[in-house]
Amino acid sequence: MELGMVGLGRMGANMAERIIRGGHRVIGFDPGAAARQAAQAKGIVPAASLAELVAALPVPRAVWLMVPAGKVVDDTIAQLLPLLAPGDLVVDGGNSYYKDSQRRSRELAGHGIAYIDCGTSGGVWGLKEGYSLMIGGDEAAVARLGPVFTALAPAPDRGWGRVGPSGAGHFTKMVHNGIEYGMMQAYAEGFALMERKEEFALDLHQVADIWRDGSVVRSWLLDLTADALGRDARLSSVAPFVEDSGEGRWTVAEAIDLDVSAPVITLSLLERLRSRDKDSFTDKLLATMRNEFGGHALHAAPPATGKPD
Repeated sequence: MELGMVGLGRMGANMAERIIRGGHRVIGFDPGAAARQAAQAKGIVPAASLAELVAALPVPRAVWLMVPAGKVVDDTIAQLLPLLAPGDLVVDGGNSYYKDSQRRSRELAGHGIAYIDCGTSGGVWGLKEGYSLMIGGDEAAVARLGPVFTALAPAPDRGWGRVGPSGAGHFTKMVHNGIEYGMMQAYAEGFALMERKEEFALDLHQVADIWRDGSVVRSWLLDLTADALGRDARLSSVAPFVEDSGEGRWTVAEAIDLDVSAPVITLSLLERLRSRDKDSFTDKLLATMRNEFGGHALHAAPPATGKPD
């Protein structure tokens, strides 16, 4: 099978390479010349433009997008639309908001073009281990790309499937990422508790390694945690600043819309936001209130140095 891959960053290039290993041909485009050159070394046929990519694909065409969610997806589709024809197929494998995917599916259907939203999990390990694929869209369109999905998945019969109509793939991936937030927060809090218990001088790498086998809390996340603690048990080189991709926010908003209680996911998102506050007004005000009503001592702020952070 032949596929066009738009976006040859870390995820897109690795996915294309795995598809090629599965016996397929991939033509790839990225606006960055360096990315195209690096992709060529992986066996991807580089295209200098979207027009060149589309022209190189057999009809009916299949184009997979691995570009940032939001405006970039819409802009890319707008550029592709005049180049495509009825019967062609577009896949969005990024972390798009599911309602955007539903809208895009309707818009492309008006041009006779199928649209598949594919929630993709696996990160930097996907090339080696395979990707988990949560797929939304028309059954016939999904079946048509079956050979590509089986090449990307951990095994032909595991780790992938059509979960529902348009939007269902990205909705499922959104919830997946919300769950991920909660799991990561629970591990982080538990290990922080053990790290603080100086009386026992616990070896956190050893504990993580013990838990990897037979424990109820064993998981791939724990495997990765053990590996990280083995390299740097104190995480001395890591700043306490946690990014979020946006999907945790969407999950919390959806929980509110559906009247579903999701306190763990919600609080894990709020903890990520809190990690970014280097000069917390919240904490300052809490300390001030304790001083006002109870006379509890205040810790003085360090003098300003006049130097930028």
